[in-house]
Amino acid sequence: MKIGVVSDTHGYFEPRLNDVLAGVDVIVHAGDVGTLAVLDELSQIAPVRAVAGNVDPAQLALPPSLKLEAENIQIEVAHQLPIPQGELVKWADGDLLEKMHPERREAFLKSFDDATQVMVFGHSHQPCLLTLGHRLFLNPGSAWLPVGGP
Repeated sequence: MKIGVVSDTHGYFEPRLNDVLAGVDVIVHAGDVGTLAVLDELSQIAPVRAVAGNVDPAQLALPPSLKLEAENIQIEVAHQLPIPQGELVKWADGDLLEKMHPERREAFLKSFDDATQVMVFGHSHQPCLLTLGHRLFLNPGSAWLPVGGP
């Protein structure tokens, strides 16, 4: 199964997504979709599973999070992690100061379902791919306005 991942479109459908997502079996949108038009455009490529972001209107009726399974791998999707992305990066890098407070890291890791192997999130507009514990964390960055410009 081939999964396309996108986030933070903020109501804008980037035309390059047609090529980037061509051939995927499903598209996962990690929130801040913005408009129904974006979901409609994405659904022309493949079925879409999306979560609500902090700027999504209630009319989109998106869940705050979701879990899906692909080839025996449980994937959890939420727009925003309960910690800043920078803190996640420090933990994964083995930052010495972060190691001084392992209880915060452990509480964070326990906040996920034990079966979750992949966590997809957005919000920061900054791409991120790292492992922490036995989980892969993926933020595709913004499809609308990446940090640092297009």
